[in-house]
Amino acid sequence: MELNSTITCPQCAFKKTEIMSTNSCRFFYECLHCKILLKPNKGDCCVFCSFGDVVCPPIQNGDKCCEN
Repeated sequence: MELNSTITCPQCAFKKTEIMSTNSCRFFYECLHCKILLKPNKGDCCVFCSFGDVVCPPIQNGDKCCEN
């Protein structure tokens, strides 16, 4: 399982590699460059699935994201 995902800001194209948690979802992410608050796109479960180059760990495992 890959835990590093590079998030690309859709507004300014700034890229930052982040480490994904295996036990929680990340619904919000503030771009360090332009300060826009990223939220998942409709149909996506988290910011990594919407803006990352690697999807979140539950999706990598074939599970539903953030399922309790």
